Amino acid sequence: MRDFISKMNWSAPPGPVATGLRVGLLGGSFNPPHEGHLHASELALKRLDLDYVWWLVSPQNPLKPERGMESFERRLKTAQDFARHPKIMVTGIEAEFGTRFTADTLEKLKHRFPQLRFVWLMGSDNLLQIPRWRRWQEIFRLVPIAVVTRPGTAVKARFSKGATRFKSDYRSPDRHFAVISPPAWTILDGRRNPTSATALRAASRSLG
Repeated sequence: MRDFISKMNWSAPPGPVATGLRVGLLGGSFNPPHEGHLHASELALKRLDLDYVWWLVSPQNPLKPERGMESFERRLKTAQDFARHPKIMVTGIEAEFGTRFTADTLEKLKHRFPQLRFVWLMGSDNLLQIPRWRRWQEIFRLVPIAVVTRPGTAVKARFSKGATRFKSDYRSPDRHFAVISPPAWTILDGRRNPTSATALRAASRSLG
């Protein structure tokens, strides 16, 4: 246990760390990374005045089957090669922490990097299913959340269980959002990128 705590405390950040930096966190399997990930990251960087976005490549998403999942090492390397933006940093820090659930990861990130202001980024499709996540209500209370609209789920997400439960905590997106005390969430609407990892994998199989 002592070795685990020591490792957690010394996990290296994927990018610069300084007091007050605003960092968006985009978690996922990245199986594979795609233009939708870039779109969400760039939109959040611009609309919320973030300094960086960290892509948290998950060792294994608890809600997704292992079958058809590329190895963690391959997904991490592919995401690092794909993220062609100076303010997007790709990290496998969840593997170092030994976490599988978002709430646990956020707690450890806040403990490890207390000087940073984190914002959790996710698509409107994930807002629909967030009640399936472990300790999902605690996620809202740990960090501000920015929801990027995705085709087919933008309207439904606004009336989802998560949105309804934290309706009074909704905020209009602005450059100060990252410093708002949670619970606070917002919707980032704009050009919607339809790309999905599921569709890309299906296309790859058909070509193969």
